[in-house]
Amino acid sequence: MAASQQVTTEVDGQTLKLTNLGKVLYPQTGFTKAEVIDYYHQVATLLLPHLSDRPLTRKRWPDGTDASYFFEKNAPRGTPAWVRTETLPTPGSSTGRDEADFVVADDVQTVVWLANLAALELHVPQWRIGLSEHGSDPQADLIVFDLDPGPGATIVECCDVALALRELLGHYGLEGWPKTSGNKGMHLYVPIEPASSKRTSAFAKQLAEQLAEALPEDVTANMTKALRPNKVFIDWSQNASAKTTLAPYSLRGSDEPRVSTPIDWDEVAATTTPEELKFLPHEVLARIEEYGDVLAELYDDPRPLPS
Repeated sequence: MAASQQVTTEVDGQTLKLTNLGKVLYPQTGFTKAEVIDYYHQVATLLLPHLSDRPLTRKRWPDGTDASYFFEKNAPRGTPAWVRTETLPTPGSSTGRDEADFVVADDVQTVVWLANLAALELHVPQWRIGLSEHGSDPQADLIVFDLDPGPGATIVECCDVALALRELLGHYGLEGWPKTSGNKGMHLYVPIEPASSKRTSAFAKQLAEQLAEALPEDVTANMTKALRPNKVFIDWSQNASAKTTLAPYSLRGSDEPRVSTPIDWDEVAATTTPEELKFLPHEVLARIEEYGDVLAELYDDPRPLPS
């Protein structure tokens, strides 16, 4: 694919024109657009359960990660007719618009089309369009905790906090599913029976504050940056209906093509250095080949949100 700058190919019965394939999107490593597309094509079947029926916000680096990027909610001009779009309200939008025409990635060809647009990062909310009539308080099927290490802390400390959070979730009959953020920290997903985003956000805040009170030297639930040195900030705010989180298996627009990678609890407990939880595309594909999809059963047993 990289040998030619442009090819026309068929993906699951859909003809796609792939362009600028030799362009380097990660200058530090030489990782090209062709390699980005190839990775997303190979991982698409594992990625799609986390994108399907969710409005997609893309973070695009058309000139590579050492150049400028932009967030995109609206379907771009020239979006093919076969790409699913949904017009949804965007209350409080920084653009001043009341709604946006979101892309919804429900199939492999849409994932490949997005990769061709240099949409390196794929961000989705914790709710699905089909769960209920979308309004100001849509029904979420996930709670997410974003564990963000402050200065002096690393993903190793995030692992310790994740284990403590898992124990706390267990008291409520809930289970957490960890993944790396692809950056410095971790995300912890909690599958639930559909519940309002306001309720899930309030519950996530409650648990974050409980853990911060129990482990004040290690954890903060306060967004104030001055309180974060040597602590892990549990960001519960991504459960708000207007917020999004980087999807599992998504690339990160960083110096090198790191992946937000699902991991199991044994790995969390055994981690001693940050390097152990940094994964590049070829490593993620090798993990899938060896272990399968760590998140394959994420949505199989949702639990009711405690009242």
